[in-house]
Amino acid sequence: MNPPETGTVPPEKSGIRLSQMFAFFVPLSLSASLVTISHVIINGTLTRAERPEEIIASYAVAMSLLGITEKPAILLRQTCSALVRDRISFRAVARVAFYLLAAIFTFGVLVSYTALGDLIFGTLFGAKGEEVKPIMHVYRVLMFVSIFSGIRCLFHGIIIFNKRTFWLTIGMVIRLLGMYTLSQYYIARGVDSSQVGAVIFLSGMIIEAGVAFAEGLRLYRRSLPEKAENHPYERPGQIFSFYRPLLYSSLIAVIVGPAINIALGKTPDAARSIAAFALAGSVCQLVLSMFSYLHQIVLNFYRTDPQQVKRFTLLLAFIPGLLLALLSFTPAGAWVMTHPLGAKELLLEESLRALRLFVIMTVAFTWLDFANGLLMLKGQTKVMIWSQTANVSVTLLTLVICLTAAPGLNSRVGALAQSLGVAAELMFVLWALRSVFRGEKTASPGQTLPG
Repeated sequence: MNPPETGTVPPEKSGIRLSQMFAFFVPLSLSASLVTISHVIINGTLTRAERPEEIIASYAVAMSLLGITEKPAILLRQTCSALVRDRISFRAVARVAFYLLAAIFTFGVLVSYTALGDLIFGTLFGAKGEEVKPIMHVYRVLMFVSIFSGIRCLFHGIIIFNKRTFWLTIGMVIRLLGMYTLSQYYIARGVDSSQVGAVIFLSGMIIEAGVAFAEGLRLYRRSLPEKAENHPYERPGQIFSFYRPLLYSSLIAVIVGPAINIALGKTPDAARSIAAFALAGSVCQLVLSMFSYLHQIVLNFYRTDPQQVKRFTLLLAFIPGLLLALLSFTPAGAWVMTHPLGAKELLLEESLRALRLFVIMTVAFTWLDFANGLLMLKGQTKVMIWSQTANVSVTLLTLVICLTAAPGLNSRVGALAQSLGVAAELMFVLWALRSVFRGEKTASPGQTLPG
């Protein structure tokens, strides 16, 4: 059986103004963009150390693992905003969150204090023997980031559903102020280990989680009824059936980054290819971060006014591609690569070549985010496992073909593979949505579609 549609609360009759959607969306966009400043603060602090290369390297490797372990916690934001409509459903999501965060914490303890850490950092991440211990020391702090990130995202779900998204921006601004203040303390005292970066990051996450908890708890008490009429989500098992495919698809996506880096390492100019791809990718991700919450527009407004949601999406969907094209084909891109990012000469040229191919991904990404919002709205998150599999398959196939036929593309091998992978994921999701909507039209009133 297919899961019920999320949030089957009777829709409002009045339409939604575009200004209301912008008031909802812009704070989300700002909070996502401001995340990049967190890493600027941390890296700027670590560069003041006596041995900055070693310290930054240890922090970066530990952060690579955090990027994997934090992802399940971040998915609580989509799950909560999609499914929580009353206190019963929130308690069900909170119980799933508790077990999830307990599992993440247990894994963190094993990595930090057992031979598992040596295996992961020494074998999988390639750290040498004497490098593993400081990396594990960093992760002993960073493992708590996932816990507070999960708490933050859980209460973000309530805040987003209540359309008070400006609290996400407020929380991020307060977080950055706290991180900057702490960084100045360490700079004045002296940066002596890579754990400094982890402490700054954790402190910022605790601050943001505290703001989200305070506002989310207030909204839970004031705005959520004990039981919303016709809302089907009451038990943790129902929540997990929605959450599990999101988790699996995110774990599948983990393959893409290492595969691209391995492939770039086999190009004729490996070092420059990897560096140029990283620089172009960072610019691309900064642009996409400002438009990464279109799925929340769908979850919160589509049932009320689907036509207005489509208009809003049309207004925004092509902006990331246009921005990246502007950076790729005008002197603006060279200025960004040269001044803020420090790329020069051959690295600058190679980065711009990769950036031009990322335009494909930015155009596809916004429509994919919109389409994934529809999947979540319809409770069809299982589709995301297969769509992400399509993404990874096309990415790997493109890497193999390029390395065989045109390895001289260098950094463009990675950019093309990642872009075509996202495009393939979009095509699969659109095909699946067509089947979902067709099934809704053919089902008689009150009939449950076969799964």
